[in-house]
Amino acid sequence: MIYPRLLESPRESFFLFGPRGTGKSTWIRERFPNAPRYDLLDTGEALRLLAEPVALWHELQGLPSGSWAVLDEVQKAPAVLDSVHRLIEERRLRFVLSGSSARKLRRGGANLLAGRAITVSMPPLVSRELAFEMDLPERLRFGMLPQAITSVDPVAFLRSYVETYLMEEVKAEALTRNLGGFARFLEIAARQNGQVTNAAGIARDVGISRRTVDGYFEILTDTLLGDWLRAWRSKLGNRQMRGSKFFFFDSGVARASSGRLPYPPTPEEAGPLLETLVWRELRTYVQYCNLHYPLFYWRNYSGAEVDLLCETGNGFVAVEIKSSRRWDRRFGRGFRHLERELGQDRLRCFGVYLGERPAQFGRVTVLPGPPLRPGLPSPGTGAGAGPAAVLRGVPGGAPRPVRQGHRPAVPRVPPPAMGRRHRPVLSGPASCRRARPDSPTRRVARRGRGSRSR
Repeated sequence: MIYPRLLESPRESFFLFGPRGTGKSTWIRERFPNAPRYDLLDTGEALRLLAEPVALWHELQGLPSGSWAVLDEVQKAPAVLDSVHRLIEERRLRFVLSGSSARKLRRGGANLLAGRAITVSMPPLVSRELAFEMDLPERLRFGMLPQAITSVDPVAFLRSYVETYLMEEVKAEALTRNLGGFARFLEIAARQNGQVTNAAGIARDVGISRRTVDGYFEILTDTLLGDWLRAWRSKLGNRQMRGSKFFFFDSGVARASSGRLPYPPTPEEAGPLLETLVWRELRTYVQYCNLHYPLFYWRNYSGAEVDLLCETGNGFVAVEIKSSRRWDRRFGRGFRHLERELGQDRLRCFGVYLGERPAQFGRVTVLPGPPLRPGLPSPGTGAGAGPAAVLRGVPGGAPRPVRQGHRPAVPRVPPPAMGRRHRPVLSGPASCRRARPDSPTRRVARRGRGSRSR
């Protein structure tokens, strides 16, 4: 089954990057059916163009100006990009340059066309592309890759997916010499999916250096297997968490990499898996609508946290994600702390949980999902009341945005006047507490002063 994708075709040459199995080749065949196509997964074709890159110029220079041509898995023969550059400049041709890894292009000194081709990414499916008809427990367990949805045996497909990644993306491209160490790292990193990454702990568990762990995470990001969610800070020097979370691009791939695929998700797994799904939905919406807003998470040292935070042109959107079938008011603790940091008029708060009905808890709009049925309108529209719709514009006015690094002034309200005997007892260390006038502590202090005076 072919699912209709929301990704629109650019009007100029572009790189199309995305993990394996997301449907890049199917989308290209559907959108560019008559374009000449070079499939560089064909070893013979890749070797031919590697041996003679100028052959691409001779074969395509006769096309009319404005024609399209496709190079699939272009990272297999990066030398042909010089001919692509020349064809764009001299013959005004347009190219679709797809690939599942940008590492070899960026680190191998390949010609990245100097702005003559934009970069587009192909994520896994989102709920709207499934017409909002999805079995959420199954999608948490097996993810949103098209073949994981249509396959009669998604466990076998995802296991072979991870094995193929290790053999073709890592070993064949010589990204690391220690394939065994990388496989152990991949399992531990997948078990920490969606959590604040402890690189030193991973290095200790795998038996490799911290620097090697950092290099392995670079391999994961360069091969598009995952990405970082950075911590948001309103001031550079305030007491907020600075560690980053690493998310695999798909919950099914994360479970396959961790070795947990044959088993149903435990309650401990359900939270990060749901966060992965919602993070991917909102990130895809931002991309499809060309909003270019980065996503963050927020946490302070008292333990208050908001799972997703996005600064838009109209304020901030905060999302708290809970793998619970009942929403509790205490889930909004992070929102209350964040409101003190940003101000209520600049923050829209949303909760996502596994319940069946939307609800309103004060300033927090709670939605069941995903699928975020009202929250992911079609690109180009502002319909809906969910977090994704608010990313396009806060209804009811556009509050002044807050720059990162700026904390709005909060008016100080003086405490009510009170007599000496009615002052409250302060919490904190004993040395900082004010004792009541008639308390034992005060009486002991008076006796002590009297003995010293005598």
